[in-house]
Amino acid sequence: MAKYKDYDYSQSKLIPISFDKQILPETFEHTLNYLIDKDLDLSAFDLCYKNDETGAPAYDPRILLKIVLYAYSKGITSSRKIADCCNENVIFMALSADTRPHFTTIADFISSHDQQTMKLFLEVLLICDQMGLIGKEMFAVDGCKLPSNASKEWSGTKKDLAHKKEKMEKAIKAMIAQHKERDKAETDQAVIEKEEQYISTLKAKIKKIKDFLKDNDDKPGSKGKPRKSNITDNESANMKTSHGVVQGYNGVAMVDSKHQVIVHADATGDSESAILKPMVEGTRENFQAIGKEEDVFKKTKLTTDAGFHSEKNVQMVTEEGIDAYIADNKFRHRDPRYATADRHKERFNKEIAKKFDRPITFQPRDFTVSPDKSFAICPAGKRMYKCGTANHHGLHAIKYHGTKRDCIPCTMRTQCLKNPEVTETRQFSHFTGRTIQQEKTFTQKMREKIDSVAGKLIYGRRMATVEPVFADIRSSLGLDRFSLRGKKKVSTQWRLYCVVHNLLKVHRYGFGFAES
Repeated sequence: MAKYKDYDYSQSKLIPISFDKQILPETFEHTLNYLIDKDLDLSAFDLCYKNDETGAPAYDPRILLKIVLYAYSKGITSSRKIADCCNENVIFMALSADTRPHFTTIADFISSHDQQTMKLFLEVLLICDQMGLIGKEMFAVDGCKLPSNASKEWSGTKKDLAHKKEKMEKAIKAMIAQHKERDKAETDQAVIEKEEQYISTLKAKIKKIKDFLKDNDDKPGSKGKPRKSNITDNESANMKTSHGVVQGYNGVAMVDSKHQVIVHADATGDSESAILKPMVEGTRENFQAIGKEEDVFKKTKLTTDAGFHSEKNVQMVTEEGIDAYIADNKFRHRDPRYATADRHKERFNKEIAKKFDRPITFQPRDFTVSPDKSFAICPAGKRMYKCGTANHHGLHAIKYHGTKRDCIPCTMRTQCLKNPEVTETRQFSHFTGRTIQQEKTFTQKMREKIDSVAGKLIYGRRMATVEPVFADIRSSLGLDRFSLRGKKKVSTQWRLYCVVHNLLKVHRYGFGFAES
């Protein structure tokens, strides 16, 4: 028979804890504790308190900063969980000196110190610069789209939300009519109570929509069309990601190429093309605020992906004398390494068509143009006739169209036309080259610059500079969604995470490794 050691749950053991001995050297909590106590100027937080003569004593903001930043380094964003850790985890007890702040105190501290958080970011940026962690050779800017504390269910234009309200009102009328019929038949009371509860829920939702429509108007879009608003958090936005559309914010970061230190950060619901100028200005102001550079972009290159591209943005960096490399949406098409990319798209389109049981739409490459450009042949083998020319962004194109006698009875209409019920004939344009040489646009000049050998080498460093930062924040630090609402509060949370990222750089590469 097996033999085991004796054990007894009823015994007690008293363990003495010295909190300062729990913060061990060469750990992140030791670096965090030292910097907040010794190096960082946090007087901006002290100005928020006016209880020196009257009022109860407050929690020291240094204590709250330590536990919040340490919690963020462990992927803990919930104020309740942070408060629980201060009661259960010895490192949190040590950092907080066992003061055990309530979760409402922690939540209020995070959400109400946006300006102080910006000054904290600048203090950490100054330390990074003094330690030689910022090379100022190249900055890369990009965004990380994350869901926020809001639901897509409550998104839409005023027209969409009004239509949703009408549908709910119709549903309530129909259910009330059913109740009257059931009351006569004396059906199950539990079913009636359940439906009455559902009606009450719908009425609350209708009131919520009415109140929003009364006080808010449509948000203007960049192309004149209204953008979707959100009743829960109207500063958030619908954003396309690789995992579908999310209701959230874009956490934007300007990152230095030497040690991937974040030099400016903000969270926004605007498109990336609309925030390049504020990010450039913010970065410039940050270095001016820490007294290091009058204009850091006089010697620092700037790289962005195609999301930040627009003629206005390229003009802006050119006129400001910034050595920028801004990719356009055709950048990869011009790269010979992506010459075979279309075949992967074609396979993807086939998989999507099969998944959703819909036909594959023909592309312009599926049409054949005659050698003399006088006519074209469609995928069904029918002749298409020339119907004029067009000029699109400086490119000359010949336009072709099919005839009603061929297109209307064609069995491939669903594959050829996006809206076969509305559109009678197919048209397509065949691009033949650039039109008469005009003065080059800023986009064309940027295209030539970024397509050069030197431009490709510089731009090739962009992804290795900024993408690992988002991988660190999302995977290592565990920020998978913003837990707050409103741009100001979300920006505060995003900057605090960027502060943690930069403090980890100080912890790993500062002091002895700064110059390596």
